[in-house]
Amino acid sequence: MTEGMAGPTQDAALARIVDQVQTARAQRGRLNIVGGNTKAFYGEPADGEAAVLDTRGLAGISSYEPSELVITARAGTPLAELEAALAEKGQCLPFEPPRFSDGGTVGGMVCAGLAGPARAAVGGVRDYVLGAALLNGRAELLHFGGTVMKNVAGYDLSRAVAGSLGVLGVLCEVSLKVLPVPPATLTLRMEMDQASALKRLNEWGGQPLPLNASAWWDGMLVLRLSGAAAAVRAAHDKLGGEIIEASLAAGFWQGLRDHRDEFFAGALRAVAGGAGLWRLSVPQTAAPLALPGEQLVEWGGAQRWLCTPLPAAKVREAAASAGGHATLFRGNDKRAGAFTPLAPPLDRIHRELKAAFDPEGIFNPGRLVPGL
Repeated sequence: MTEGMAGPTQDAALARIVDQVQTARAQRGRLNIVGGNTKAFYGEPADGEAAVLDTRGLAGISSYEPSELVITARAGTPLAELEAALAEKGQCLPFEPPRFSDGGTVGGMVCAGLAGPARAAVGGVRDYVLGAALLNGRAELLHFGGTVMKNVAGYDLSRAVAGSLGVLGVLCEVSLKVLPVPPATLTLRMEMDQASALKRLNEWGGQPLPLNASAWWDGMLVLRLSGAAAAVRAAHDKLGGEIIEASLAAGFWQGLRDHRDEFFAGALRAVAGGAGLWRLSVPQTAAPLALPGEQLVEWGGAQRWLCTPLPAAKVREAAASAGGHATLFRGNDKRAGAFTPLAPPLDRIHRELKAAFDPEGIFNPGRLVPGL
Protein backbone atom coordinates (compact mmCIF):
# COMPACT_ATOMS: atom_id res chain seq x y z
CA MET A 1 0.00 0.00 0.00
CA THR A 2 1.11 3.60 -0.55
CA GLU A 3 1.20 5.93 2.42
CA GLY A 4 3.24 8.78 3.79
CA MET A 5 5.89 8.56 6.45
CA ALA A 6 5.10 9.39 10.02
CA GLY A 7 5.20 13.17 10.33
CA PRO A 8 5.38 15.63 7.40
CA THR A 9 5.93 13.79 4.14
CA GLN A 10 6.53 16.63 1.71
CA ASP A 11 9.54 18.21 3.39
CA ALA A 12 12.40 19.48 1.32
CA ALA A 13 14.73 16.52 1.95
CA LEU A 14 12.20 13.92 0.88
CA ALA A 15 11.10 16.03 -2.08
CA ARG A 16 14.70 16.24 -3.32
CA ILE A 17 15.10 12.46 -3.07
CA VAL A 18 11.81 11.81 -4.87
CA ASP A 19 12.89 14.21 -7.62
CA GLN A 20 16.28 12.51 -7.93
CA VAL A 21 14.62 9.09 -8.29
CA GLN A 22 12.15 10.42 -10.87
CA THR A 23 14.99 11.98 -12.86
CA ALA A 24 17.05 8.79 -12.77
CA ARG A 25 14.05 6.80 -13.92
CA ALA A 26 13.35 9.19 -16.81
CA GLN A 27 16.99 9.21 -17.89
CA ARG A 28 17.58 5.49 -17.32
CA GLY A 29 20.18 6.41 -14.74
CA ARG A 30 21.48 4.53 -11.71
CA LEU A 31 21.78 5.64 -8.09
CA ASN A 32 24.11 4.62 -5.28
CA ILE A 33 22.29 5.15 -1.97
CA VAL A 34 24.67 6.52 0.66
CA GLY A 35 24.25 7.57 4.29
CA GLY A 36 27.32 7.87 6.49
CA ASN A 37 29.27 5.67 4.04
CA THR A 38 30.77 3.67 6.92
CA LYS A 39 30.03 0.33 5.24
CA ALA A 40 31.12 1.06 1.68
CA PHE A 41 33.61 -1.83 1.94
CA TYR A 42 30.83 -4.38 2.56
CA GLY A 43 29.22 -6.32 -0.26
CA GLU A 44 29.96 -6.02 -3.94
CA PRO A 45 31.65 -2.81 -5.19
CA ALA A 46 29.41 0.14 -5.92
CA ASP A 47 28.79 1.13 -9.54
CA GLY A 48 31.35 3.85 -10.21
CA GLU A 49 29.17 5.46 -12.86
CA ALA A 50 26.02 5.73 -10.73
CA ALA A 51 25.06 9.06 -9.14
CA VAL A 52 25.08 9.36 -5.35
CA LEU A 53 21.76 9.63 -3.50
CA ASP A 54 22.53 11.02 -0.04
CA THR A 55 19.98 10.10 2.66
CA ARG A 56 21.43 12.18 5.48
CA GLY A 57 18.87 14.94 4.94
CA LEU A 58 16.19 12.50 6.09
CA ALA A 59 17.17 12.81 9.73
CA GLY A 60 15.44 12.87 13.08
CA ILE A 61 13.62 10.65 15.54
CA SER A 62 9.96 10.67 14.51
CA SER A 63 8.59 9.11 17.67
CA TYR A 64 9.78 7.26 20.73
CA GLU A 65 7.57 5.45 23.21
CA PRO A 66 9.83 4.06 25.95
CA SER A 67 6.92 2.34 27.69
CA GLU A 68 6.06 0.56 24.43
CA LEU A 69 9.70 -0.28 23.63
CA VAL A 70 9.36 1.20 20.12
CA ILE A 71 11.33 3.95 18.39
CA THR A 72 10.79 5.34 14.89
CA ALA A 73 13.53 7.26 13.10
CA ARG A 74 14.22 8.56 9.64
CA ALA A 75 16.90 6.75 7.69
CA GLY A 76 19.53 9.49 7.73
CA THR A 77 19.43 9.83 11.51
CA PRO A 78 22.91 9.30 12.97
CA LEU A 79 23.02 5.97 14.75
CA ALA A 80 24.85 7.66 17.63
CA GLU A 81 21.89 10.04 18.09
CA LEU A 82 19.39 7.20 18.24
CA GLU A 83 21.48 5.19 20.70
CA ALA A 84 21.96 8.26 22.91
CA ALA A 85 18.19 8.78 23.05
CA LEU A 86 17.70 5.16 24.06
CA ALA A 87 20.44 5.30 26.68
CA GLU A 88 18.73 8.24 28.40
CA LYS A 89 15.78 5.92 29.07
CA GLY A 90 17.90 2.90 30.01
CA GLN A 91 17.18 1.13 26.73
CA CYS A 92 19.25 -0.14 23.81
CA LEU A 93 19.43 -1.87 20.44
CA PRO A 94 20.12 -5.35 21.85
CA PHE A 95 21.60 -6.71 18.60
CA GLU A 96 24.54 -4.29 18.94
CA PRO A 97 24.96 -3.09 15.33
CA PRO A 98 28.63 -2.58 14.47
CA ARG A 99 29.60 1.03 13.77
CA PHE A 100 33.10 0.57 12.25
CA SER A 101 33.61 4.36 12.27
CA ASP A 102 31.77 7.53 13.23
CA GLY A 103 28.92 8.85 11.09
CA GLY A 104 26.84 5.73 10.49
CA THR A 105 23.10 6.13 10.00
CA VAL A 106 20.00 4.22 11.04
CA GLY A 107 19.23 3.40 7.40
CA GLY A 108 22.71 2.02 6.79
CA MET A 109 22.43 -0.09 9.94
CA VAL A 110 19.19 -1.69 8.75
CA CYS A 111 20.17 -2.13 5.10
CA ALA A 112 23.52 -3.71 6.01
CA GLY A 113 21.76 -6.08 8.42
CA LEU A 114 24.86 -6.63 10.54
CA ALA A 115 24.74 -7.48 14.25
CA GLY A 116 27.32 -7.59 17.02
CA PRO A 117 28.42 -9.94 19.81
CA ALA A 118 24.93 -10.56 21.27
CA ARG A 119 23.42 -11.80 17.98
CA ALA A 120 23.21 -15.47 18.96
CA ALA A 121 21.39 -14.65 22.20
CA VAL A 122 18.98 -11.90 21.13
CA GLY A 123 18.51 -12.15 17.36
CA GLY A 124 19.52 -10.00 14.43
CA VAL A 125 18.46 -6.69 12.93
CA ARG A 126 15.43 -8.00 11.05
CA ASP A 127 14.04 -9.45 14.27
CA TYR A 128 13.64 -5.89 15.59
CA VAL A 129 12.23 -4.16 12.50
CA LEU A 130 8.52 -3.46 13.04
CA GLY A 131 7.80 -1.22 10.08
CA ALA A 132 9.45 0.70 7.27
CA ALA A 133 8.79 3.43 4.72
CA LEU A 134 10.46 2.71 1.38
CA LEU A 135 10.72 4.77 -1.79
CA ASN A 136 10.59 2.33 -4.70
CA GLY A 137 11.93 2.55 -8.23
CA ARG A 138 8.71 4.22 -9.42
CA ALA A 139 9.27 7.04 -6.89
CA GLU A 140 6.32 5.78 -4.82
CA LEU A 141 6.54 5.96 -1.04
CA LEU A 142 5.45 2.61 0.40
CA HIS A 143 4.82 2.01 4.07
CA PHE A 144 4.88 -1.49 5.53
CA GLY A 145 4.22 -2.75 9.00
CA GLY A 146 3.90 -0.93 12.25
CA THR A 147 3.05 -4.25 13.81
CA VAL A 148 3.32 -6.60 10.82
CA MET A 149 1.88 -6.32 7.31
CA LYS A 150 2.52 -9.06 4.78
CA ASN A 151 1.84 -9.18 1.09
CA VAL A 152 -0.08 -11.96 -0.63
CA ALA A 153 3.10 -14.01 -1.09
CA GLY A 154 3.64 -14.09 2.66
CA TYR A 155 6.77 -11.94 2.85
CA ASP A 156 7.15 -9.57 5.79
CA LEU A 157 8.31 -6.76 3.55
CA SER A 158 9.45 -4.41 6.28
CA ARG A 159 11.93 -7.04 7.44
CA ALA A 160 12.99 -7.86 3.89
CA VAL A 161 14.71 -4.47 3.83
CA ALA A 162 17.14 -5.62 6.54
CA GLY A 163 20.32 -6.81 4.85
CA SER A 164 19.12 -5.78 1.37
CA LEU A 165 21.99 -3.28 0.88
CA GLY A 166 19.55 -0.81 -0.62
CA VAL A 167 18.76 -2.77 -3.76
CA LEU A 168 14.99 -2.65 -3.20
CA GLY A 169 14.65 1.10 -2.74
CA VAL A 170 15.46 4.09 -0.56
CA LEU A 171 14.70 3.33 3.07
CA CYS A 172 13.17 6.56 4.38
CA GLU A 173 12.00 5.65 7.87
CA VAL A 174 12.03 2.61 10.14
CA SER A 175 10.32 1.54 13.37
CA LEU A 176 12.38 -0.63 15.70
CA LYS A 177 11.69 -2.68 18.78
CA VAL A 178 14.12 -1.86 21.60
CA LEU A 179 14.81 -3.47 24.98
CA PRO A 180 15.85 -2.35 28.47
CA VAL A 181 19.55 -2.49 29.30
CA PRO A 182 20.10 -5.66 31.40
CA PRO A 183 20.27 -4.90 35.14
CA ALA A 184 23.48 -6.90 35.62
CA THR A 185 26.41 -7.81 33.37
CA LEU A 186 29.56 -9.80 34.07
CA THR A 187 32.43 -10.79 31.77
CA LEU A 188 34.54 -13.91 32.37
CA ARG A 189 37.60 -15.31 30.66
CA MET A 190 39.01 -18.81 30.52
CA GLU A 191 42.13 -20.20 28.84
CA MET A 192 41.41 -23.07 26.44
CA ASP A 193 41.94 -24.15 22.86
CA GLN A 194 39.31 -23.69 20.17
CA ALA A 195 38.03 -27.28 20.23
CA SER A 196 37.51 -27.14 24.00
CA ALA A 197 35.83 -23.74 23.74
CA LEU A 198 33.39 -24.97 21.09
CA LYS A 199 32.57 -28.05 23.17
CA ARG A 200 31.89 -25.94 26.25
CA LEU A 201 29.80 -23.42 24.34
CA ASN A 202 27.65 -26.18 22.86
CA GLU A 203 27.11 -27.68 26.32
CA TRP A 204 26.23 -24.32 27.86
CA GLY A 205 23.93 -23.44 24.98
CA GLY A 206 21.52 -26.14 26.06
CA GLN A 207 21.35 -24.88 29.64
CA PRO A 208 19.28 -22.04 31.16
CA LEU A 209 22.22 -19.66 31.51
CA PRO A 210 22.16 -15.86 30.95
CA LEU A 211 24.90 -16.18 28.32
CA ASN A 212 24.67 -13.02 26.22
CA ALA A 213 27.86 -13.17 24.13
CA SER A 214 31.02 -15.20 23.60
CA ALA A 215 34.31 -14.79 21.80
CA TRP A 216 37.29 -17.10 21.39
CA TRP A 217 40.66 -16.00 20.02
CA ASP A 218 44.27 -17.02 20.52
CA GLY A 219 43.61 -19.51 23.32
CA MET A 220 41.21 -17.37 25.35
CA LEU A 221 37.44 -17.77 25.69
CA VAL A 222 35.56 -14.68 26.88
CA LEU A 223 31.93 -14.84 28.01
CA ARG A 224 29.43 -12.11 28.80
CA LEU A 225 26.60 -12.88 31.21
CA SER A 226 23.62 -10.48 31.26
CA GLY A 227 20.30 -10.48 33.07
CA ALA A 228 18.99 -10.42 36.61
CA ALA A 229 21.76 -10.02 39.20
CA ALA A 230 20.90 -13.28 40.94
CA ALA A 231 20.95 -15.21 37.66
CA VAL A 232 24.30 -13.71 36.68
CA ARG A 233 25.85 -14.59 40.07
CA ALA A 234 24.51 -18.14 39.89
CA ALA A 235 25.87 -18.58 36.36
CA HIS A 236 29.29 -17.40 37.44
CA ASP A 237 29.28 -19.89 40.32
CA LYS A 238 28.46 -22.63 37.82
CA LEU A 239 30.83 -21.67 35.02
CA GLY A 240 33.81 -20.37 36.96
CA GLY A 241 36.37 -18.28 35.14
CA GLU A 242 38.26 -15.09 35.90
CA ILE A 243 36.17 -11.92 36.20
CA ILE A 244 37.25 -9.06 33.92
CA GLU A 245 36.91 -5.63 35.50
CA ALA A 246 33.79 -3.83 34.19
CA SER A 247 35.45 -0.95 32.35
CA LEU A 248 37.96 -3.27 30.65
CA ALA A 249 35.16 -5.66 29.72
CA ALA A 250 33.08 -2.85 28.24
CA GLY A 251 36.05 -1.75 26.14
CA PHE A 252 36.61 -5.30 24.94
CA TRP A 253 33.02 -5.82 23.80
CA GLN A 254 32.86 -2.38 22.18
CA GLY A 255 36.06 -3.12 20.30
CA LEU A 256 34.72 -6.47 19.15
CA ARG A 257 31.41 -4.91 18.12
CA ASP A 258 33.02 -2.12 16.10
CA HIS A 259 35.93 -4.19 14.73
CA ARG A 260 38.51 -2.04 16.50
CA ASP A 261 40.01 -4.70 18.75
CA GLU A 262 43.37 -6.41 18.32
CA PHE A 263 42.13 -9.21 16.04
CA PHE A 264 40.42 -6.88 13.57
CA ALA A 265 43.24 -4.32 13.69
CA GLY A 266 45.62 -7.09 12.65
CA ALA A 267 43.18 -8.28 10.00
CA LEU A 268 43.02 -4.81 8.44
CA ARG A 269 46.80 -4.74 8.18
CA ALA A 270 46.77 -8.19 6.58
CA VAL A 271 44.05 -7.15 4.11
CA ALA A 272 46.21 -4.20 3.07
CA GLY A 273 48.90 -6.77 2.30
CA GLY A 274 46.60 -8.87 0.12
CA ALA A 275 44.82 -11.21 2.54
CA GLY A 276 41.05 -11.53 2.89
CA LEU A 277 38.91 -11.16 6.00
CA TRP A 278 36.21 -13.80 5.77
CA ARG A 279 33.03 -14.17 7.79
CA LEU A 280 32.02 -17.83 7.94
CA SER A 281 28.50 -18.77 9.01
CA VAL A 282 28.41 -22.40 10.12
CA PRO A 283 26.42 -24.56 12.56
CA GLN A 284 27.40 -23.93 16.18
CA THR A 285 28.33 -27.60 16.45
CA ALA A 286 30.82 -27.46 13.56
CA ALA A 287 34.34 -28.61 14.46
CA PRO A 288 37.28 -26.19 14.28
CA LEU A 289 38.10 -25.34 10.69
CA ALA A 290 41.61 -26.43 9.75
CA LEU A 291 42.48 -23.39 7.66
CA PRO A 292 45.65 -21.28 7.68
CA GLY A 293 45.40 -17.81 9.15
CA GLU A 294 44.00 -16.13 12.25
CA GLN A 295 40.54 -17.15 13.48
CA LEU A 296 38.11 -15.54 15.92
CA VAL A 297 34.95 -17.40 16.96
CA GLU A 298 31.71 -15.66 18.01
CA TRP A 299 28.03 -16.45 18.49
CA GLY A 300 28.59 -19.71 20.33
CA GLY A 301 30.55 -21.06 17.36
CA ALA A 302 28.14 -19.99 14.60
CA GLN A 303 30.28 -17.11 13.35
CA ARG A 304 33.94 -17.74 12.54
CA TRP A 305 36.12 -14.87 11.38
CA LEU A 306 39.10 -15.94 9.28
CA CYS A 307 41.94 -13.73 8.04
CA THR A 308 43.85 -15.68 5.39
CA PRO A 309 45.58 -15.39 2.01
CA LEU A 310 43.75 -18.54 0.83
CA PRO A 311 41.83 -18.19 -2.46
CA ALA A 312 38.06 -17.81 -2.26
CA ALA A 313 37.33 -21.27 -3.63
CA LYS A 314 39.25 -22.96 -0.80
CA VAL A 315 37.55 -20.90 1.91
CA ARG A 316 34.08 -21.47 0.50
CA GLU A 317 34.75 -25.18 0.06
CA ALA A 318 35.69 -25.47 3.74
CA ALA A 319 32.63 -23.50 4.86
CA ALA A 320 30.32 -25.62 2.69
CA SER A 321 31.89 -28.84 4.04
CA ALA A 322 31.03 -27.61 7.55
CA GLY A 323 27.43 -26.98 6.53
CA GLY A 324 27.68 -23.22 6.08
CA HIS A 325 28.82 -20.45 3.75
CA ALA A 326 31.50 -17.77 3.59
CA THR A 327 31.38 -14.03 2.89
CA LEU A 328 34.42 -12.01 1.86
CA PHE A 329 33.90 -9.25 4.41
CA ARG A 330 36.97 -7.21 3.57
CA GLY A 331 39.40 -7.77 0.74
CA ASN A 332 40.84 -6.06 -2.29
CA ASP A 333 40.07 -8.86 -4.72
CA LYS A 334 36.36 -9.61 -5.02
CA ARG A 335 36.45 -11.25 -8.43
CA ALA A 336 34.99 -14.38 -6.83
CA GLY A 337 32.15 -12.32 -5.33
CA ALA A 338 31.69 -11.00 -1.83
CA PHE A 339 28.82 -13.39 -1.12
CA THR A 340 28.44 -17.10 -1.76
CA PRO A 341 26.33 -17.58 -4.93
CA LEU A 342 22.71 -18.30 -4.08
CA ALA A 343 20.95 -21.57 -4.78
CA PRO A 344 18.54 -21.25 -7.74
CA PRO A 345 15.32 -20.97 -5.63
CA LEU A 346 16.79 -18.20 -3.46
CA ASP A 347 18.26 -16.44 -6.47
CA ARG A 348 14.82 -16.44 -8.10
CA ILE A 349 13.22 -14.90 -4.99
CA HIS A 350 15.87 -12.16 -4.91
CA ARG A 351 15.30 -11.33 -8.56
CA GLU A 352 11.51 -11.30 -8.20
CA LEU A 353 11.69 -8.92 -5.23
CA LYS A 354 14.10 -6.66 -7.12
CA ALA A 355 11.80 -6.64 -10.15
CA ALA A 356 8.76 -5.83 -8.00
CA PHE A 357 10.34 -2.91 -6.15
CA ASP A 358 12.91 -1.62 -8.65
CA PRO A 359 11.95 -2.94 -12.08
CA GLU A 360 14.37 -0.66 -13.95
CA GLY A 361 17.35 -1.47 -11.73
CA ILE A 362 17.95 2.07 -10.48
CA PHE A 363 19.13 1.41 -6.92
CA ASN A 364 22.58 0.17 -5.85
CA PRO A 365 23.18 -1.90 -8.99
CA GLY A 366 25.22 -5.03 -8.31
CA ARG A 367 25.81 -4.33 -4.59
CA LEU A 368 24.09 -7.51 -3.39
CA VAL A 369 24.16 -9.79 -6.45
CA PRO A 370 26.48 -9.06 -9.41
CA GLY A 371 24.52 -7.96 -12.46
CA LEU A 372 21.31 -7.29 -10.51
